[in-house]
Amino acid sequence: MEKKLFLLDAYALVFRAYYALIRNPRFTSKKKNTNAQFGFTNTLVELISKQKPTHIAVCFDTHELTERHTDFADYKANRQETPEDILIAVPDIKRIISGFNIPVIEAPGYEADDIIGTLSKKAEVEGYKVFMVTSDKDYGQLVSENIKIYKPGYQGGDAEILGPAEVCAKWNIEKVSQVIDILGLMGDAVDNIPGIPGVGEKTAAKLLAEFNTLENVLDNAEKIKGAMGKKVQEGKEMALLSKKLATIIKDVPVEFHEEDFRLKERNKEELQQIFSELEFRTLARRLLGEEIATPIPSGQKDTKTDTPKPMAKAVQIDLFGNAVSEGKDEIEAGTGIGIGIGVEIED
Repeated sequence: MEKKLFLLDAYALVFRAYYALIRNPRFTSKKKNTNAQFGFTNTLVELISKQKPTHIAVCFDTHELTERHTDFADYKANRQETPEDILIAVPDIKRIISGFNIPVIEAPGYEADDIIGTLSKKAEVEGYKVFMVTSDKDYGQLVSENIKIYKPGYQGGDAEILGPAEVCAKWNIEKVSQVIDILGLMGDAVDNIPGIPGVGEKTAAKLLAEFNTLENVLDNAEKIKGAMGKKVQEGKEMALLSKKLATIIKDVPVEFHEEDFRLKERNKEELQQIFSELEFRTLARRLLGEEIATPIPSGQKDTKTDTPKPMAKAVQIDLFGNAVSEGKDEIEAGTGIGIGIGVEIED
């Protein structure tokens, strides 16, 4: 039997779930917003049902500063404060994950990217096919024949799986190792990684096609004609720093214990309790096979029924799931990812 490990980038999926329903938000009878909890749960259920992983874990960022913040004080400084509804949702989501008997992996001082990078490489050595569940384009640097990006489907569509060929095609590069080189040259606005001012994605890809690596580009800066050559010469230090900031760490102090990550039976009582609090009636019936009590305060109309509601107008996204139409500034400033997961509007 093929061993399949799915590693979920928690906050990427939480933000994605929250903003997918931003124009048609969900509330409990006590006025608690449950966009993130509901969307994340649907994504998790669909993934387990359709992809049938043998092993799975959910990886979270922590609030501690990382080495990247020490190296560059403005790292991610452009991010807005996390919406309060998401902060409130995270403990609920961790309880839901616990109810599925799925491990939550955190490491103070490291990002989920680093944890997933470390675990994916360790699992690959153990003979696993690894799928990194995220819309973050930076994960392309980790991809191999056995490690791939798994992007949940958009608006109920099929998931997209990116291996080396797909990653290289999207970046217009020759090998996945050049992902960090291209980010060093062009930067990453989402994470406030500066790169070389005036160098965009097309120019960066062209330079790498000629010189192969960022270091070779910098060593041959005097051979680059015109204003671009001057920009490269002046931006050497920032380019090298940017490459370091963009590089996912692969030696985080976390271990891959096969049995801990094995997909197990759900904890019915634990899920019943959290679903009842969040008033996920249809999910409870579908997953647990029973009704849950969701009392409505006296004189208040039940605002959530099992009748499907129309999806909110979708926000256009780019190849990596980033919003590109109206509302992008509001979305990306707080998240760094796009929206548009396909979920069932129920409960």
